[in-house]
Amino acid sequence: MTPRSRIYVAGHRGLVGSAIARRLRAAGHTQVITRTHAELDLADEHATRAFFQAERPEFVFLAAAKVGGIVANNTYPAEFIRDNLAIQTNVIHAAWQAGVQRLLFLGSSCIYPKLAPQPMKESCLLTGALEPTNRPYALAKIAGIEMCWSYNRQYGTRFLAAMPTNLYGPGDNYHPTHSHVIPGLLRKFHEARVRGDEAVAVWGTGTPRREFLYSDDMADACVFLMNLPEERYTALLGSDESVSGRFEPPLVNIGVGADVTIAELAALVARVVGYAGRIEYDRSKPDGTPRKLMDVGLINGAGWKASTALEDGLRVAYAEFVQQHAG
Repeated sequence: MTPRSRIYVAGHRGLVGSAIARRLRAAGHTQVITRTHAELDLADEHATRAFFQAERPEFVFLAAAKVGGIVANNTYPAEFIRDNLAIQTNVIHAAWQAGVQRLLFLGSSCIYPKLAPQPMKESCLLTGALEPTNRPYALAKIAGIEMCWSYNRQYGTRFLAAMPTNLYGPGDNYHPTHSHVIPGLLRKFHEARVRGDEAVAVWGTGTPRREFLYSDDMADACVFLMNLPEERYTALLGSDESVSGRFEPPLVNIGVGADVTIAELAALVARVVGYAGRIEYDRSKPDGTPRKLMDVGLINGAGWKASTALEDGLRVAYAEFVQQHAG
């Protein structure tokens, strides 16, 4: 990507998209194309095609998606599979029609089986049953990977899928019930401290292990991938299994390569927020997948590693929460 490349960031108001847009502008890119949902509904096939034909982006970061935590996934499974399938289908197809040079499709680590070997390699895809609490979302994202792979094979596109681990950072969703674990805990502990609560209840047993990646690190990894030289980028696009005989999807994990228990995370969030009360665990609530640690050997081998320590990232995220939501 050159400073004058036309780059479309789909979902620029979300956690991932906003970080990518910031990263691109900081690097001197002057033609970063964005649209709000009110301006362009990516679930509308005709509107999406018209946008791509008019704007003709050369590079696309597909970060637009319907996302949420366990509660949201359990409550709205139909919306999670329907909306995500519609958005990614329309964007990927329109990108091919408009001659986009490279597209990066953003997914989630939930694409991997619930009991996948740890750490999870890209080759774990489609090797076992998914975690049922977010299966609709995971299946939509798996379909997006397959769509990139299929368009690459049939049409010669150069579409790549990147699967980040759990993300957090500026621009996160702090909804009381529809947020992911870190923003949910930041809000819960902050409000408990303000009220003077003696205890805070955390869902589950506290034993599941999770990996967390700061959103600006994720954005840096995405821009890194899109800027790889042709030969190195091509090597990540997988192969045609009917020819090679190998299962090699166009898929790259993005993570930090280390995880913590939910109990360790809760204690860390409490320290960052300044909450000194008890932490109790509601064992009647689901734990979700026992462990989700990404194998990041592929992207590390390409030359990229995460740089933000978890506590440092949490302090930045909490400061933004206080400024934007608790002021």
